[in-house]
Amino acid sequence: MEKYNKLLGNITEMFDKGLFTSKNLKKEVEDSIKFKMEVIANKLNLVRREEFEIQKKMIEKLQNDLKKIKLKKIKKTTKAKKF
Repeated sequence: MEKYNKLLGNITEMFDKGLFTSKNLKKEVEDSIKFKMEVIANKLNLVRREEFEIQKKMIEKLQNDLKKIKLKKIKKTTKAKKF
């Protein structure tokens, strides 16, 4: 909360000195919000949707391969028991 108060204080001071126009303020606020969003996203270890979908497909393929291997192993064991 202290950071926000400091930010608002700085903005107010710049307005008082005439250093900010409304366009500058808008850009500054947008940049600040984008930066905060990036910080939060990095802390959460989020990935892009495309990366998620690729990983999901890879896991599905590996699961299918594992099932096939297990089935082959079961078939081999079943055949060995018959003899």
